[in-house]
This record gives sequence, C-alpha cells and structure tokens, in this order.
Amino acid sequence: MSERQPRLSGADPLLPWLIFTGVSIFAFLVLWYFGFIAKMIDEDRTYISVVIVLLYVASSLHCLWRIVFIGREGEAARRTAQWVIRGGKSALATMGSVPDGKLGQGLVAGHIRDLVTKADLQGSARLDQTLLLRVLADRLRGSNRYGAFASDTLMKLGLLGTIVGFIMMLAPIAGLDTDSKEAVRSSMSLMSGGMAVAMYTTLVGLIGSIMIKVQYHFLDGATSRIFSFAVDLTEVHVISALEAQRAPG
Repeated sequence: MSERQPRLSGADPLLPWLIFTGVSIFAFLVLWYFGFIAKMIDEDRTYISVVIVLLYVASSLHCLWRIVFIGREGEAARRTAQWVIRGGKSALATMGSVPDGKLGQGLVAGHIRDLVTKADLQGSARLDQTLLLRVLADRLRGSNRYGAFASDTLMKLGLLGTIVGFIMMLAPIAGLDTDSKEAVRSSMSLMSGGMAVAMYTTLVGLIGSIMIKVQYHFLDGATSRIFSFAVDLTEVHVISALEAQRAPG
C-alpha cells in the first residue's frame, strides 16, 4: 500500500472562532462604555434589538459546540488515517476488532468500517462508496445548516423592526392637529422614536446576520476539509486495498 498520506491541514476552526469572538466582545464593550448600547435599549421600545442580540448569543454558542465537535472529528480522522496507512491490508481486515480508543471513535472510522462491511457482503462486485459518502457528509454537517437559518432570521427580525418603526413614525400623522404647537411637538417626538426603532433594529439585524455567517463560515470550511480528507483516504488507501484483496490470484 502506498505510503503517501492524505493531509488534513487547518481542520480545527476553534482558534479563528476565538479570535473573531474576542474582537466582537471587545467591540461590544467599547460600544457599551461610550453608551451606545444603553441608548439603543432605551430608544428601541419594541425590544426587537434585544431579541436579536439574544438570538445571536444563542447561535454563537451553538456554533462553538459544533466547532468543538468538528475539531474532535478532525483529530479522530488523523488517528484513523495513521492506523490504516501504517497497518495496510491487515488493518482493514481487523477494523471490527480494533479498540475504539486506538482507532478513534470518529465518523471517518465508522465510514471505513461501513466500507469494509459492504465489501464483505457484496462479494466480487465493484465497490462504490458514493451513497456512503453522502451519509458521511450529512453526518459531518449535522446541524451546521442552523447557521443559515439563524443568519436569515436575524436579518428578517431587523426588517421587521424597520416596518414597525415606520408604522410608529407615520401613525401620529393621521390625527395631527397642525394648529396645535403642542400636538405637533408631540407628533415629532413620536416620529423620532419610530425612526430610531427602524434604524437600530435594521443595524443590529444586519450586523448580527453578517457576524453569524462569518462564524459558520469557519465551521463549514473545517467540515468540508474533513470530508475531503475522508474521500482522499478511502479512495487511495481503503477502496484500492479492499478491491486488491478480492482480486483473483
């Protein structure tokens, strides 16, 4: 079996996530220190901006959980590759009896076990792992798709705040008494409050949506690299070895 080893570089997205989150927290503290956060809370009477911030925090924690999971999968995939490449055909023959702690409990190891089982069951037919790779990809992605949902939700909440703000801004005009200075002054105050709601919710929604996309970009990139690593490992070192074992003579 070839000694060429597939490479899994930069698979752990935890460090870039920590750097990005650290910068985000620093920016938040700066805005809080100068009073921008308190002003936003005071002027957004709908509290849509607060809801957006809470959803952003929840989504970030979910992303962190998935990042830790993918980091562990990357390490398990490396151990699996070392075992398969070092052991050659004999390693594949004993896949079912290898202790999980030595081989790794990752999804890539499980995929290779499925390939070995499939090769044993189907006999001399050509071994095609296309469907199993789809299963592996789906298992690796897991709940990563929640990132797109969260980003879209934050964006739409911001747009909802825009609409609500404009309704609040235009509502006083219908009953405005232009002859009363006090009524005009009160209406202008209500219109200003509605505009503040529209602008703050839109701003927070857009920023939150972009920042969620950045976090899940780190996660999706690492997930794709592990999947590519698994394809390289199985096509070069596993499929070829299994087919060679079944070759006549």
